[in-house]
Amino acid sequence: MKADWRPGEEHEQFTKWAISQEIIVNGVAPARFPGRGLGMIATRNIEEDETIVTVPLKEMLTIERVPDTLRSKFPDGTSVHAILAAFLTNGDTKDLEEYELWRKTWPTRQDFEDSMPILWPHSVKGFNSRDSNHLLPPSISGTWNNIPKSKIEYEYETFHQNLLAQQEERLRDAWESVVSVFPETDWDNFSFHWLIVNTRSFHYLMPGQEPPEDRNDAMALLPFADYFNHSDVACNVNFDGKEYVFKTTKSYEEGEEIYMSYGPHPNDFLLTEYGFYLDENESEVIYLDDIIFKEIPGHYQEELNFQQYYGNYEVTTTGACYRTEIAACISYMELEDWRNYVLGHSVKGVNADRTVSVIKKWIKTYADEARATTSLLKLAASSEEGSKNQKKLETLLRRWEQIEDLCSKATDAVSC
Repeated sequence: MKADWRPGEEHEQFTKWAISQEIIVNGVAPARFPGRGLGMIATRNIEEDETIVTVPLKEMLTIERVPDTLRSKFPDGTSVHAILAAFLTNGDTKDLEEYELWRKTWPTRQDFEDSMPILWPHSVKGFNSRDSNHLLPPSISGTWNNIPKSKIEYEYETFHQNLLAQQEERLRDAWESVVSVFPETDWDNFSFHWLIVNTRSFHYLMPGQEPPEDRNDAMALLPFADYFNHSDVACNVNFDGKEYVFKTTKSYEEGEEIYMSYGPHPNDFLLTEYGFYLDENESEVIYLDDIIFKEIPGHYQEELNFQQYYGNYEVTTTGACYRTEIAACISYMELEDWRNYVLGHSVKGVNADRTVSVIKKWIKTYADEARATTSLLKLAASSEEGSKNQKKLETLLRRWEQIEDLCSKATDAVSC
């Protein structure tokens, strides 16, 4: 194992503390990976199905661990996320003492400002307010450079679109809840801790407990386990109400990084919520919703909504989803034929070649957006303002190049 993997004294002290608190650490350690930050490394050869980390419930920072003297100040319905962030920001010094070594291992606010789009300046989110150019991908920003924003005729649930607006609303709601109780709260300090909870929390639901209406309320922080980075090839994670257990799903050699999965999320979600994305992502996807709504008249959109095919039109490297095919068909079929097709009564009027042609046109529109935004990013990078945000712009440039590549592979797949 290379000597430069060691992350620093504060992480070594925290690891000793974690073990002293009955957190099981078996054959792994925090490590620094050049150019990628911290992660979890195998300190020896590890076999498949070995338990490598166990975090008991008593060491987790859950809503129940927040002192009642603070928790009781908030009205019912206040988000768990807001209360945990409020505790880390406004909690009594004595109550926070036990987390001191752990907190020293967390990223800094500057780390978040470098990686999290929610904290990026407008010059990066949108190149110039006067010409209204947008540099973030549409799934994050909800905006396009070459496509007018479509009117959403019907509300529908979407987890991987309009990501930044949803995140900003959650943060704003949490802030308003906390300043109503602690009026002197510092914004930078609170937003930092809100992002700590957002990026480092684990799903927390006791066995038999009904999931909350807001999935973000089922969260807790796990000391030491938060070193795991995300990958599709991940360890097995289980919480039985008493402890969180992490087991390997394959063997590892000494010096290899060990990952866990944060969930089947596309890269735009990972960038927005966690400040990174993967070079290879099995869950990668783009959405054609705005493009399709611009093309399909309102009365046809009503039919799509009635038949429960409204929105969430996904494209991956393997092609377009069935919902997208249904939307393509309505663009050229007689309405009665389309209804019968959707209901499985008839295939009259369906033309596979026309369906493919329509979908390829939609994908091309997205690819054109990718190429145009790539040009804008290169222009932004060459400006004086861009030189101050070089790393952020490079992050977005690579992301748009991924999107363009996905469009190319999806077009090939649709054609087959």
